[in-house]
Amino acid sequence: MFLYIDPGTGSMLFTIIISVIGFFTYFFKVLWVKLKFSATKGKTVIENDNKIPFLIFAESKRYWQVFRPVVNELIKRDFDIVYWTTSQDDPAFDEKNEHFKVEYIGEGNKAFARLNMVNASIILSTTPGLNVYQWKRSKFADFYIHIMHMPIEIAGYRMFGIDFYDAILVSGQYMIDDVRVLEAKRNLPAKELILTGIPYMDEMRERYLNAKNTDREELSVLLAPSWGPNSIFNVFGDKVLKELVNSGYKIIVRPHPQSFESEADLINGIMSKYPESDKIHWDRSSDNFETLNASDVLISDFSGVIFDYALVFDKPVIYTDTEFKTDVYDHYWLDKERLWTFDILEKMGIKLTNDNLPRLNSLIEECLNDKSFAEARNQARKETWVNMGEGASRNADYIIKKYNELHPKRRSK
Repeated sequence: MFLYIDPGTGSMLFTIIISVIGFFTYFFKVLWVKLKFSATKGKTVIENDNKIPFLIFAESKRYWQVFRPVVNELIKRDFDIVYWTTSQDDPAFDEKNEHFKVEYIGEGNKAFARLNMVNASIILSTTPGLNVYQWKRSKFADFYIHIMHMPIEIAGYRMFGIDFYDAILVSGQYMIDDVRVLEAKRNLPAKELILTGIPYMDEMRERYLNAKNTDREELSVLLAPSWGPNSIFNVFGDKVLKELVNSGYKIIVRPHPQSFESEADLINGIMSKYPESDKIHWDRSSDNFETLNASDVLISDFSGVIFDYALVFDKPVIYTDTEFKTDVYDHYWLDKERLWTFDILEKMGIKLTNDNLPRLNSLIEECLNDKSFAEARNQARKETWVNMGEGASRNADYIIKKYNELHPKRRSK
């Protein structure tokens, strides 16, 4: 008599078996390394041929734009880079160079298992929460560097997000001031805080200056909602789109990619009500540059695209009223009422609320014609974008300098 297992159950059992085998394989590897580490009191980890000189950890493929300028600058200097990503389709795989090696390390706990035991000299990442959540500092890693992926304050991270990094690459003095306050209040050792700039915005600005700007016969409004409970579509439904359609503007709608997965019913419902037409374009391209460049004003909720749009393309923004509860963020520890981000937003844009939504058309006209918004954008650039055009080279300078300090016998140029 043969036992029958339906395909669904069989697939599940196979997955469980593979997972168990993988767990025990990794468990015994880690146990062996720990035994060696304990037996030698940790002396086997320093200065060996298996140590990765410089490792970048990319939590998602979308962070390639942050790392790419730094990678290209280091490659020019023949500096070897290992790039670990949790995205199988990371565009970093398209970068072919003898000094650059890309590896997919899985997602979630599988990725963190690799990171928690990595043998590397320097690790660079945009990911906050080191040694707070699943990602722990490896006993076999020498130095952790955090690089910002948006030109806003570090205090906007959840509590303790950057406490266990050794260095942070920043783009504004106010960021340094905030970190020093956090260190003092938590009795933390002083980190190395380096004013380098914003490499990805430098690259975007160069692309913008070289782009061909064609004259447009009609005004284009870009609606770029993020996702989650505070996003435009969740807060306002389709009201913003309805007002834009009635205004007669050409509309480009670019929802956050995650919304098509996490909020598919909501997005599909709005897309069916406002389908593609000569007045409405739904943009899902992987590169947002052409969309940002082709529009005249941006409407968005709290998102990094607001600063890309305002500071790089020098265009006006309308942002939605966003609730920000400080009790779970590092800002809670600071002796100031508001974040720099919200102060500067009020100066360089107009807040969209349920009360002024019926006047959206006039708000757009005000954004385009009021010169004070342009002045505020200039102020923001001065305060949060230092060393404009030099971010990648200054990041590379620091990384190589730090490597040479850690390994004077293996100096890099």
